Amino acid sequence: MTTGETEKGPRLEAIVLAAGAGQRFGGAKLTAPWGGGKLLDGALAAAFAAPVRRVIVVSGADPAVEAAARLWAQARGLADRLRLVHAQDHPEGMGASLRAGIAALARDCPGAFVFLGDMPLIPASIPPLLATALTSGVLAAAPAFNGKRGHPVLFAAALFPALARATGDAGAREVLAELGPRLALVDVADPGVIFDVDRPEDLPGSQCR
Repeated sequence: MTTGETEKGPRLEAIVLAAGAGQRFGGAKLTAPWGGGKLLDGALAAAFAAPVRRVIVVSGADPAVEAAARLWAQARGLADRLRLVHAQDHPEGMGASLRAGIAALARDCPGAFVFLGDMPLIPASIPPLLATALTSGVLAAAPAFNGKRGHPVLFAAALFPALARATGDAGAREVLAELGPRLALVDVADPGVIFDVDRPEDLPGSQCR
């Protein structure tokens, strides 16, 4: 049985950080067109495909994000697994979004994936690999492509208090930096784990799904 699962199904949860203003993009980044839908769709698809019982989408700067997430989930019959959370202090940076997501997790959640809303090419095969890697003695697991750590990151519940104290725009980087061998890096062959969208030129037609 995979870590975080019970006989009744998975207990892990997923957080999609989608509260940023997308300033380098010019605003409204996550609701920009992508592969016949919106950029956020890719992160939602990866999060819902993960071995989780619920997906928490943290919104903030763009008021259209919540509606986009809700419509995407409803169209696929997944609305009952979606929870929308608004990070009131989102201008602070990613730390505020992460705190809001951690606060929304169920009390019995043994671990949570953290996805970034502007990373639309995460393969569905990655989260199960991370769940398997999160074994005794390891507090987090992340994919790595060509030696570079990517996303999503799966955090054990023991790290939730530290994540709930995240500040500024560093998000979980400081927490991960302190883990040493307690962070499992899973080598993968797909560059989707490190691909993100910062500017409109990162959206070539050849990348769209």
